[in-house]
Amino acid sequence: MSLLRVTRWAALALMLALLATNATAQAQAQAEKQKYQPQVGQEGKDVVWVPTNEAVVQKMLELAKVTASDFLIDLGSGDGRTVIAAAKRGARALGIEYNPDMVALSKENAIAAKVGDRAQFVKADLFETDFSQASVITMFLLPDINLKLRPKILDLKPGTRIVSNSFTMGEWEADEEATISEGCESWCTALFWIVPAKVEGTWKLQGGELTLTQQFQMVSGTLKSGTSSTPITGGRMTGAQISFTVGDATYTGRVKGATMQGTITTGATKTNWSAAKATQ
Repeated sequence: MSLLRVTRWAALALMLALLATNATAQAQAQAEKQKYQPQVGQEGKDVVWVPTNEAVVQKMLELAKVTASDFLIDLGSGDGRTVIAAAKRGARALGIEYNPDMVALSKENAIAAKVGDRAQFVKADLFETDFSQASVITMFLLPDINLKLRPKILDLKPGTRIVSNSFTMGEWEADEEATISEGCESWCTALFWIVPAKVEGTWKLQGGELTLTQQFQMVSGTLKSGTSSTPITGGRMTGAQISFTVGDATYTGRVKGATMQGTITTGATKTNWSAAKATQ
């Protein structure tokens, strides 16, 4: 074969390789162009979409102390960033999102982040979804949506942790909050609640009667012993944990259904106590 012929074959091979490379690049560019790209402020079913700042996502997960033993549900999961961040901490996580394009994008993002086995996404309506199995719930919704969801949230298992980006739960005050001051320009506060056990009512103790009134995690009431009745102070629920003071005695305990039991601390002395919910 002559040198001229070899050169022509080499040129042809090079040209074909260049054409193939160009076709691949064009196909990739077309695929990128067609990939769904959400726009900040776009309309959704209940809210417009604004992504949670990545630093705020991490702070929300820190406040909730998310670990590999948790099952997190993100309400209105958008592009999936909170679910993916939780999955990277080892948790099982589920995103509830009404926009099917967002759901598809989230699944792609989870696979790209190599957490597709722990991060799941479904198209669903927040108000028609059962999230009672969650140990942690995260959200970035509007105040009126939070209030609509609040009764359902308060019916969750005591101890369930709730975190919201920026928006409150009305008069249900947050147990804790934290604001990111660096790397975040707007919507930079994480608010944290623990679902309290429901204890309002009358409880029978040995030699006494405890009557409680409850406003979310805050508890007030009286302890009756014989003919005397003493108001309790500092009453508070932290999930299923109850604490209050009567005089110089501090009561701490755990609520389990219609019973509670724990320890009374008076100075250096500790004694046990228990109570049962009075039937109506």
